[in-house]
Order: sequence, then C-alpha cells, then structure tokens
Amino acid sequence: MIDAVYREHGRFVWGLCYRMTGSATDADDLLQETFARALASPPRDTSAPWRPWLVRVAVNLARDRLRRRKRTPYVGPWLPAPIETGEQAAEGLDPEHRYGLLESVTFAFLMACEALSPRQRAVLLLRDVLDYSVDETARALAMGTANVKTTHHRARAAMDAYDAARRPPTRALQEETRAALERFAAALSSGDLAQVEALLAPRAITVNDTGGDYRAALRVVSGSSRVARFYLGLMKKAPPSRIALRVLNGLPALVVELDDPPPRVAPRVVMRCDIGPDGLIGQIHVVLARAKLQALSTLTLAS
Repeated sequence: MIDAVYREHGRFVWGLCYRMTGSATDADDLLQETFARALASPPRDTSAPWRPWLVRVAVNLARDRLRRRKRTPYVGPWLPAPIETGEQAAEGLDPEHRYGLLESVTFAFLMACEALSPRQRAVLLLRDVLDYSVDETARALAMGTANVKTTHHRARAAMDAYDAARRPPTRALQEETRAALERFAAALSSGDLAQVEALLAPRAITVNDTGGDYRAALRVVSGSSRVARFYLGLMKKAPPSRIALRVLNGLPALVVELDDPPPRVAPRVVMRCDIGPDGLIGQIHVVLARAKLQALSTLTLAS
C-alpha cells in the first residue's frame, strides 16, 4: 500500500520539502523520512486521503531541518539548489493562488522566503501556494487558528519587497532571460569590458555559493564595472569548455563546465540571472557547491 501512496504523492511531497528548504538534497532526505514514518507509524485510518497526513509530517520535518540549517555556519553566501523545471511557464499571476507552483520554486521566491522564520515559511506555503484554509493549516502545523492568522500576516509583510518587484516566470520573461544570458555569454567571450558592462544594470550584483568547496568571491560583488571585471577575470583564468542553456527553477540558466580546471576552481557551475524591465541584468547568481548541483541530471520539478 505504501508503494502506491508513494507513487501518487511522492513528487508532491518532494516539491513541498524543496520549497520549504531550498535544497534538493534536503528534499530527498525529507521525502524518505516522511515515508519511513508512514511505514513505521501510519495514520489510524489508512482508507482516508493520505495527502493531509503526509503534508503534516513532511512540513514539520522540513521546519526542523530548516532550523538546523539556519543555525549551522555556512561558508560565504547561501543560494538555493538549482533544479530542472522543463519547458513549462507561468501564465502570469495565478488567479487561484497568491503564488503559483512554478513561481514558488524560482530563485527570487526562495531567496525571499529566507527572510521568514521556519514557521512563517510553512504557513505562507500552505496558505498562499497550496491554498490551504486557516483551519487546514492549523491542523497541519499544530497551531491555533489565531496564531496561523498572525503568522500569515507577518509572513506576507516580510514578502512585501518581493511582491513589489515580482515577475512570475512567464514565457515572455523566459525568452527575455534567455536572450540576456546569450548576450552576456557572447560579451564575456569577446573579452570586451564595455560590452559586458553595457548589459548590466548600474547597481548589478553577483552572488557566488561555493559551500566552501571551491575558490570564489565570498562576498557580494556590486556595481556593473566591478561585476564585469570580475567575470572577465574569471574567463581569462579558467575559460569554459562547454556552456549550455537549460531551464532551471522556471527560468533559463547557463550550465558551464571546465574539463581541466585549475586547483580549487569548480569544474561545473550554474549561472542564472534576474533582469529588470529595461532588459538589463540586475542580479547574477552562481552556484558552485558540489552538493547543490547533484540534482540537475536526475530531478525534475515536483509539483
């Protein structure tokens, strides 16, 4: 019976855990732990729908995992783990949910959720992504309804900055992002500083997540000139062997591979960006940490 439940709900549970933690590795572990509990201590009425029970177990395990992660020192900036989401696109703002399923795995959304407490994040996901009622959320998280309402209000307030700049991963945004990354890669290949800088917003930033595995900037690099010089310097020291565009977390991203990297230089990285309404690149995120790139060839979006 558990096998059938896993086949029906496993991808959903994985997606919930990924949205809670921003980590594909954690989502893998939490999925297995949730179903281990289903085997060891199943709900009393196994003829009732399983999803509410699975959500309650998974989201509370994820809250504990998130608390531990936030207490553990991390080398340099933290970024979500990239996951493949295929060619699907959002249709704009979701009329049925505050945040759509695809939007809720974007880097912008996941990074905004980092400002929330684990409880606030759980409430926000249940209420505004999965469309749980106040009562359903209270039961899932063992909270009073008044506490759910207060926590939800605070979570939404903490998302104000995200909401103000919100750009769901529509087909149009995907195409704009793809074009911006193609221009950026071509400009870097040319070695022309002015050409690279012209593609960046004046206050552009780049953030690198190495997890301590490789040598990279451990602080945010700010300003179009500094960002352009930073990446041109990297291209000279470690030119890529292959660059491919793939759709990760709802938007195109560059997967860059080096066949013979210098010492402590990552052999594989993911570079993705956020662009403004003017088409200029405002933020570049680069994930180098080994554990965060393991999911790319094996996982697709769990929704």
